[in-house]
Amino acid sequence: MLEKIRWGILSTGNIAGAFARDLKLLPDAELVAVGSRTQEQAEAFSKEHGIPRAHGSYEALARDPDVDVIYVATPHTFHAENTILCLNSGKAVLCEKAFAINARQANEMIDLARKKKLFLMEAMVTRHYPVIKQVRQWVEGGRIGEVRIVQATRCADGVYPPEGRHMNLNLGGGSLLDVGIYVLSFCSMFFEEPPVRVQGSAHIEECGADGQGSIVLQYPNGGLGALSFALKTKGEDSGQVYGSHGRIHVHTPVWAPTKATLMIPGEEDETVEISKEGKGLNYEAAEVMRCMREGKTESPIMPLDETLILMEIMDELRKDWGLVYPGE
Repeated sequence: MLEKIRWGILSTGNIAGAFARDLKLLPDAELVAVGSRTQEQAEAFSKEHGIPRAHGSYEALARDPDVDVIYVATPHTFHAENTILCLNSGKAVLCEKAFAINARQANEMIDLARKKKLFLMEAMVTRHYPVIKQVRQWVEGGRIGEVRIVQATRCADGVYPPEGRHMNLNLGGGSLLDVGIYVLSFCSMFFEEPPVRVQGSAHIEECGADGQGSIVLQYPNGGLGALSFALKTKGEDSGQVYGSHGRIHVHTPVWAPTKATLMIPGEEDETVEISKEGKGLNYEAAEVMRCMREGKTESPIMPLDETLILMEIMDELRKDWGLVYPGE
């Protein structure tokens, strides 16, 4: 029986709660501590999820000697600060997407993890779904030939008060970091090199945050990515991977898929459907633990160099849009 890897969760928001519930699906994971900005919040979260220790500060969580790895679940603008705190305390880190608010921060996080030889990964949940693993096997096995075009849409249609994190620039709010990163990362999976050209358009809301946007990426082999994302729009949220010999349809929702269809002219369509466990956050946690047990400091499924490239793409887009986060 594998020795359990001991987790801490930094923050007590909705995604932190979902992660705590999904960790219970992994018999080799043990959630031992939570850290919050106040003792009261930490104790309420620990009581709800049955966590032994509640820390009233992030610093106390980072110093906890019984924690092996910390899931950072704070808003975007705090990811770099919180991750660096944990790394400096000798903890492995799974940091929620988007990894940081710019490439400079991401580079600092990655450099520190590599210097200290500690595991670090962006929590891009889509990468770890069983269906996506099958899709990548189809592509890598040459089933659709050379990838030529990737299309993807990720839309949310909630009501977002200006003080909330979704549309608050002080918290890295806006559609690009919140939902655009999903389609960017989805596209990036199928091209082996960074894009050579990046173009995009965005609608900037009165609050200063981007409400929706679209991107066209051109890759060295001539391949194209055509991506759309939004926070106030209803959408199908599907993905298409077009190759020289066939195509793959990743059914809704593309960011958390359970169904994909391989379509090759002259052959019968092949559909794979794998229902998810929990919210699917357990898949990325399992990858973290697999890598840690194998002595790896990075995941081949979500490499740090690729995370940095994605941050650089978003920096380039924001520069063109005139979108700057406070403190940059």
